[in-house]
Amino acid sequence: MTFPLLLLVLGGFLLGGAWSVWKLDTDERARSTGQTVIAVALLVCALLATASGILRFF
Repeated sequence: MTFPLLLLVLGGFLLGGAWSVWKLDTDERARSTGQTVIAVALLVCALLATASGILRFF
């Protein structure tokens, strides 16, 4: 029962990280390729962790 909750917390943490990387302010207001890749990778990991946590409940 605690492992699915841990996965949900991890998913939320990764989602917050993806959001902060995506909203990172720069002078030129254009996102770099590295910033986009890291944000998308964190988002995918967050979605996988959240889905795993939800599916482990059932």
